[in-house]
Amino acid sequence: MSYQQHKDRARQIEARCVVITLSDTRSIADDVSGKQIAQFLESDGHVVVDRQVIPDEPDRLAKILEDTVMREDVDVVISNGGTGVSRRDQTIPVIERILDMELPGFGELFRMQSWEQIGSGAMLSRACGGVARGKLLFALPGSPKAVELAMSKLIIPELRHLLFELRR
Repeated sequence: MSYQQHKDRARQIEARCVVITLSDTRSIADDVSGKQIAQFLESDGHVVVDRQVIPDEPDRLAKILEDTVMREDVDVVISNGGTGVSRRDQTIPVIERILDMELPGFGELFRMQSWEQIGSGAMLSRACGGVARGKLLFALPGSPKAVELAMSKLIIPELRHLLFELRR
């Protein structure tokens, strides 16, 4: 089957998604990036089954991710925040520990697209994607522009196709 045929067969898939924002200063009320992710998903016909803002604490994130990927009502987890290079940015090591399979192309393409927008600053992002216990996981930077880029150019265009392939 061709790439387009695969995408066509996946058209009816509806993803059940969890959005997690890592921030020491934000709440649900002022979480612009988390809201933006949810809007992208819902506008494309997917369902956000949970959305939360948690402190940028690795142990708490690990527990939430481990619990979330075991849920029967979840297909996709998208986090934002904590993907940079500061000492507080521990999202990526936590996610990498639970991944069964990495999707290196996601991070590579994200940084390539970021390069076109912000130049060499793109190298500061450790955005990543992968699969844990049959669930898709994506870790995005917390900036609204980064979220828009990842969601509009990478995640939304391939989400159904990725789930179709995972379910085969």
